[in-house]
Amino acid sequence: MINFTGRHFPKDVILCCVRWYIAYPLSYRNLEEIMEERGIAVDHSTVNRWVKHYSPQLEEAFHAKKKKVMGRWRMDETYLKLKGEWMYLYRAVDKEGRSVDFFLSKKRDKIAAKRFFKKAIKQNGKPSLINIDKSGANKAGIQCVNQENNTRIKIRQCKYLNNVVEQDHRRIKRIRKPMMGFKNFEFASATIAGVELMAMLKKGQQRYSNRSSLSAAEQFYALAS
Repeated sequence: MINFTGRHFPKDVILCCVRWYIAYPLSYRNLEEIMEERGIAVDHSTVNRWVKHYSPQLEEAFHAKKKKVMGRWRMDETYLKLKGEWMYLYRAVDKEGRSVDFFLSKKRDKIAAKRFFKKAIKQNGKPSLINIDKSGANKAGIQCVNQENNTRIKIRQCKYLNNVVEQDHRRIKRIRKPMMGFKNFEFASATIAGVELMAMLKKGQQRYSNRSSLSAAEQFYALAS
């Protein structure tokens, strides 16, 4: 259970603000105005702190209930801006477009790729094949994982087969646009965790044995219970 003790606002208000921010292309000031129209006076900086604090916790809670992904992954990286400098968001989806994992890095190199693949495998199990573009760093990252873990993950470098993950980047970019960039790496990581969480919920990737009729929003709120 996620702890809301000591907060000056009810749990429902906090979760509503966090969900709206990570689910829709809104700025913090947009949310401040929306809540004011509903009779709730909350400063945009307060919503900022809620997103930073609760998004990673909710994303972590989700993984305990995440459906298994298929064993053939499509991996690619996209870009985010932090104080005028580019960061790299590594992402992977399976053959059907279900989100596998993500990893935010200040660098785009073999070490970053290796860290992404190790994180993704720890969370989702070992794939049989990973499709990447012509990036030598990504290929080297998979090779390092294979050598260190004595695995035989097949590497396929075919750019057009990565269309599914490149199209999935648009979901992240659409939400990110009103955010006007990020102020620090920690906040960027927390926000992206929330955005990726909502993307997975909307794709129906949370496992419920007898609650499959729940909407993505209902599943989100259930994570905090």
